[in-house]
Amino acid sequence: MANSPKPLKKKFMFKTSLKKGVTVPSLIFIVGVSLIAVFFPEVTEGLLNKIQNFIFVNLNWIYIWTVTIFVIFLIYLMFSKYGKIRLGRNDSKPEHSFFSWISMLFAAGMGIGLMYFGVAEPMQHYASDVFGLHGYVNQEKNAQLYSFFHWGIHAWAIYAIIGLSLSYFTYRYRLPLSLRSGFYPLLKDKIYGKWGDAIDVFALCSTFFGITTTLGFGVVQINSGLNTLHIVPDTSFLYQVLIVAVLVLLSIASAVTGVDKGIKILSRINITLVIVLLLFVLLVGPTVYLIGSFTEGLGNYITNFFSLTFGTHVYEPESLPWFYDWTILYWAWWISWSPYVGLFIAKISKGRTIREFIAAVLIIPSIFNFFWMTVFGNSAIWFDRNKADGMLSALSSDPDALMFRFLEYLPLSTVASFTVVLIIVIFFVTSADSGIFVMNNIATKNAKASPKWQVFLWGILLALVSLFLLNAGGLDALQSMTLITALPFSIIMLMFMVSLVKALTIDGDYYERSFSETAVPWSGGFWKERLKRIVSYKNRTSVDHYIETTVKTAFTELQQEFATNGIETKLNTYKDPTKVEIEIQYDIVNNFVYGVKNESKLLSDYLLNEENHPDIEENKTYFPKAYFGDSREGYDIHYFTKNELISDVLKHYDRFLTIVSEERNEMFISSNANKRKN
Repeated sequence: MANSPKPLKKKFMFKTSLKKGVTVPSLIFIVGVSLIAVFFPEVTEGLLNKIQNFIFVNLNWIYIWTVTIFVIFLIYLMFSKYGKIRLGRNDSKPEHSFFSWISMLFAAGMGIGLMYFGVAEPMQHYASDVFGLHGYVNQEKNAQLYSFFHWGIHAWAIYAIIGLSLSYFTYRYRLPLSLRSGFYPLLKDKIYGKWGDAIDVFALCSTFFGITTTLGFGVVQINSGLNTLHIVPDTSFLYQVLIVAVLVLLSIASAVTGVDKGIKILSRINITLVIVLLLFVLLVGPTVYLIGSFTEGLGNYITNFFSLTFGTHVYEPESLPWFYDWTILYWAWWISWSPYVGLFIAKISKGRTIREFIAAVLIIPSIFNFFWMTVFGNSAIWFDRNKADGMLSALSSDPDALMFRFLEYLPLSTVASFTVVLIIVIFFVTSADSGIFVMNNIATKNAKASPKWQVFLWGILLALVSLFLLNAGGLDALQSMTLITALPFSIIMLMFMVSLVKALTIDGDYYERSFSETAVPWSGGFWKERLKRIVSYKNRTSVDHYIETTVKTAFTELQQEFATNGIETKLNTYKDPTKVEIEIQYDIVNNFVYGVKNESKLLSDYLLNEENHPDIEENKTYFPKAYFGDSREGYDIHYFTKNELISDVLKHYDRFLTIVSEERNEMFISSNANKRKN
């Protein structure tokens, strides 16, 4: 009897989209630094604090000039001719509604920080001796002014530089959504090698540590709020473990669903809750005082904008320690967060114009932050001076509890405190899930699909590192290291700006380039036939007939003539709508394409009722429209004869050859090749 065949054993296939060149060095560095901070927290913190203090005292001017350049550059771009350039193809449309877009970038960019510092920062400025030299009026105005300064346009300009650069190169050049892509004009194909991997390793580690420290401090505030509400008996490490476990699981679940579902839904819910809480405090607090102080504070900010921007406090030595601990620390903190926030903003900004992107990212979140700081910070100061007898300012050094102590002076304080905890929880989740999404994106070099276990990997790693550092007291050391890395990254951001300028210059020249001077103008022959075409309005059938006869005949003759000159061409035909195109394929640069398709347009009611056009029977007319392979806007060619159409194709081919022959256009015209490398 023959032996029966043995069943084949299924091999377990370990699927991953992680790239070793980025993931392995990043994990080694993350684990190594975390272990040092856990086992030697005091020594590590002491050493890093010395380095941080040296940078802040001696090199603070680098931060001042860098952030100033960012602000000036973005304002220039917004009002320049480049503002109309779209982040994507010229016909791209935004993927998210305006409200969803603003909600997501706001949640990723500020999130927990606003809840943590909304009351604490104005109160700490108010209680500081630096602002207490000329009475309480000066204290209040300066507390508000510097809160606006630290959370306003300058902070968002830092995020906008990264977000704009990455979204431009990702969607306009079709490069990977990665920091390496921002260097393409400078490094070209080297971004796909070790240089690019090094840049992504830096971005991944910076993102991980920035989120870890922020989430660590966020957990402490959530624990404090739950303790205030008597939900947990104390703020011990055990409850912090439980909080982290629950929130990270929620973050992982949200990240698995992607940007279009979990992150977007949570961001919209949270921004709605934030607005409700904001209006509640405004209405039950000192409303008239708050509206007046916001109005005056906004004017004060605008009036002092440039002096704040360039201020180094060099003539006020007594305020220098405050300057290092607040303004310079903030600039370093926003810069250290910019890889993560910038990548996420880029991910959700496809289809926006540069002008729309800059105006929205700089102005809308800044105005909201100003109003938030006024409503919460100025309310707390007002209560401290009029009802609390200084008890709130006495708590200025305890920001974890200050928000909840402030709410006790309002009606429905328990409900308000529950709402604050809920908002912080959702901000925690949206920060973590978008961070997980970004880290996986960097580690996979923008892979289109990744197994779900990778999302769990980053979420669990975030939770473990945060908890170990919380327990060992190493969060401050990690925060210091993150702030130190902001110095070299500020130089990298300036290089991003240089790359963007170079690319935008070429982009503008590419789309504004007209035909060469040798192009033959439109002929005056056949003018009687043209006149008939000008005053006639076509139906779909007549335009299809024009394409099937005149256009196809012209393209066929061109194809034959190109062949005699050793150039291989293709004729591509399509139905519904009818269109024909002639294509010349290239290995390196974009293919040359000239096509004609049947398009329709609506006619105005005025024209329909005009007696001089008696043949118009419906409010729609059809016409043959030329289009090109590089997304430039096409035009109506129904006036062209066969030979004139051939001449028009040759004009565009002449323009194409002129552009591709110039070395400086290499990075723009090779975007299809770039796409194949991803």
